[in-house]
Amino acid sequence: MERILHDLRLSETLSPFGVGAIVDVLGESLIAPDTSWWDHKYSREISCERLLSRLGPGVLRQAPAHSGHAAKETPHLLYWRFPAWRFCERCTKLSQLTGRDKGRWKNSCGCGGALVPMRYVAVCQKGSHIQDVPWFKWAHRGNDAGVTEAVRFCRAYKELHFERSSRRGEGLGALSVHCTGCNRSRPLSELVGKDSLHRDGIRCDGTQPWEEPKPGQICEHRLVAVQRGATGNYMADHKSALDIPEERPRADRTTDLIRGHVYFEKVVADNGGPQAEMVAGWIADEIEGVSADDVLALAARGDKPDEEAVFLDLKDGEWAAFLTKLDSGRDPGVGDFVVDGWRVSEAQGRPSALTSRLVSVGQVRRVREVRALLGFRRHDADADLVRADLGRDKKRKPVYPAVELYGEGIFFRFDEERISEWEVLPEVRKRAAILAGRRDATPWAQRLDVPEPRFVALHTLSHLLIRRLAFASGYSSAALQERIYANSGRPDRTAGILIYTAAGDAQGTLGGLVRLGAPDKVLPLMLAALSDGDVCSNDPVCIESDRQGSSQLNLSACHGCALVSETSCETGNRLLDRQLLLGGRNVPGFLEHALDQVRSWTGSTT
Repeated sequence: MERILHDLRLSETLSPFGVGAIVDVLGESLIAPDTSWWDHKYSREISCERLLSRLGPGVLRQAPAHSGHAAKETPHLLYWRFPAWRFCERCTKLSQLTGRDKGRWKNSCGCGGALVPMRYVAVCQKGSHIQDVPWFKWAHRGNDAGVTEAVRFCRAYKELHFERSSRRGEGLGALSVHCTGCNRSRPLSELVGKDSLHRDGIRCDGTQPWEEPKPGQICEHRLVAVQRGATGNYMADHKSALDIPEERPRADRTTDLIRGHVYFEKVVADNGGPQAEMVAGWIADEIEGVSADDVLALAARGDKPDEEAVFLDLKDGEWAAFLTKLDSGRDPGVGDFVVDGWRVSEAQGRPSALTSRLVSVGQVRRVREVRALLGFRRHDADADLVRADLGRDKKRKPVYPAVELYGEGIFFRFDEERISEWEVLPEVRKRAAILAGRRDATPWAQRLDVPEPRFVALHTLSHLLIRRLAFASGYSSAALQERIYANSGRPDRTAGILIYTAAGDAQGTLGGLVRLGAPDKVLPLMLAALSDGDVCSNDPVCIESDRQGSSQLNLSACHGCALVSETSCETGNRLLDRQLLLGGRNVPGFLEHALDQVRSWTGSTT
């Protein structure tokens, strides 16, 4: 079988052609092995200390790549042919990819027909492994009447055929695997039932297709048959970071002052005792903006790391860096993080319901983003994570597939006082609690951001802006990305949105997005986005709904109003609600009066 030559963009080596993914290329079904199989001579190391410090010990590397004509010694990515079982389109005979014919891999049957990969594979229900369905073993199992023990031990290994018969109806019942040696036949409808492989005595091998069998390794999870092209077979776990000068949040600097106080150890030693409260008061008197309760809370927390905040603090540093840029105004333009900031004021003749809540805007003229693939999950979003590097060489640091992307964007900072006043309203908290309850009840969804009111409102606004910017900027909506900074539980409370484009070539920095961040363009654009979201083509069904999207993790949001390309959204088009942004059904929206003011001005003018 000849080597397959196929060109990829570097970003595609993370997804959809990333480690562990099954892909169809030129009629072949392939799977990408882990990074321990990469040739590191041709794999360029990518530098991003901010991201690597959160991932743990390891190396960020770009996939082996080349430009120009492919030759014999050209660096390339390896892909395994999977599944190994194939059937002939002409004679329907099944065969297994096991060897070479006269030094070349065969991909054609003896009758001259093309070999097609079988459409079903087996994965762990709650585990991490994937393997071929053992078709010979499966075809000779089952409890049909008239099947003798001799049939079960049929030796006609090369006499399997994949047959179709319209007489058996439609669907999987019309497809069967037939053994011409013993005349045993079994329909595929018996393959996909719950625990069907387990009842047939078929167990998980405990390995990936590119790994050698490991003697004695037992996987306790049951297998389930799935179509090899199913999207659930590969759920990649990516992490990304902006390459910015690392800034410590202002609240973290205050924490350092408290910990560095000469009396702080006494509070820790007597935490909960009468002296602790007194000494905490002394410390609070000497540090501006600190209360005794803050000191006691810090002493009680100790130095235990918050595992859930390992990646949230990436955004903390980015938020602090953006605040520094916004305060400095015009950026001289040095390095890979260039932002021109300007403040929004009511004097610009725009509705105060908007300008009093939007504090400042940053025109991000240049930004570098590094994306890394931690690993992937299969079949179940709550399954164990399969690492991108399975560690064939234990002495080498693990390698994370990564790409560096350059782009531009617009950053929006909202007023903390106004959003804090709004999010404590009982109607607002009750509305957001619906999403919070569903997130907590769904194990895999707990990896998503906490849907507190500010996050849901700003996240919905981000989607409306992406849809509007796609019309005005010249970029497609799939080329735009979002980063939502909306968390009230961080050292510095955050309330902002970054909409940016990042690509591996010059397309990410064409300037079409930055120019829309100018004072005379961005506010009208935001009002247009709010107007787009005010009415949905599916209303009144959409606006009155509180059960939409995957696992019902959207409220009043659908494809007609607020959903964007899933690659553009941090949470895969989840945790959205127009009511929390624009109001409705007795729920006050964060920006609900902005459109009312514009309409009142228009009405008075006419």
